[in-house]
Amino acid sequence: MDPKSVLLTDRVAIVTGGGAGIGRGIARGFAAFGARVVLFERDEKSGRDAAAEIEREGGEAFALTVDVRDGEAVAAAVSTTVERWGRIDILVNNAGGVFAAPFLETSEKGWDALHRANLKHLYHCCHHVGRHLVAQGTGGSILNVVSIEGVRAAPLYATYAAAKAGAINFTKTLALELAPHGIRVNALAPDICVTEGLRALMPPEAMERATRTVPLARLGDPSDLAGAAIFLASELGRYVTGETLHVDGGTHASAGWYHHPDVGRYVYGPPPAAREPTGESTT
Repeated sequence: MDPKSVLLTDRVAIVTGGGAGIGRGIARGFAAFGARVVLFERDEKSGRDAAAEIEREGGEAFALTVDVRDGEAVAAAVSTTVERWGRIDILVNNAGGVFAAPFLETSEKGWDALHRANLKHLYHCCHHVGRHLVAQGTGGSILNVVSIEGVRAAPLYATYAAAKAGAINFTKTLALELAPHGIRVNALAPDICVTEGLRALMPPEAMERATRTVPLARLGDPSDLAGAAIFLASELGRYVTGETLHVDGGTHASAGWYHHPDVGRYVYGPPPAAREPTGESTT
């Protein structure tokens, strides 16, 4: 065991949706550990800004404006990556999207849109990068960023949850198919992670309530996902494939249990502020 095994020196990593949030955090983490990072980002400005940030921090990065729902665009971007840096070693499928809606009010168009954003793009990216990795013959690592919603019921998010569940099973199956080529395929499943988008949607008091549901007593940060991604992409994770790693502060394990701030022990149910009034103080 060598401490240098965690380094990603000179490896080329593609991170989709790398311009913001979890993708940006993973991209920065990879660069800090020596990888050359290519950001596939639909928003040109955020991709460019993220690449510039990585370079200011001493890393190597460039951004390509790519809609990963478009197979031809992905193929072109993969070719550009190889032309620029000669190889690909790591793929992180982080791009995605979500909206809340009762299932019976979800249109077929809405269903298709969420599956294109959260599942079909895995086909495009894994297909084109996977073929390159096999031809390259040096192994590699593919990471799919999924969600805790892929393994639990998710009212108002049935379509999204179905797509993420599909991504989890796809991860397992692709891991077996690519294992003979030395290519490992794993997934990262966050729960509540504080990103720019979450800050815009969730007021501070809602974040404080959500924190009570997390056994480690804080919400996630993109750097938490970056640490897990570095482990799985590096030689430290060389014997791990087909797995979904929950990076969620323990919420998957808790399954509804939370540490009550008043009684000082675990109780089952919603946080105090979400309970129906009982005449007793719960805060």
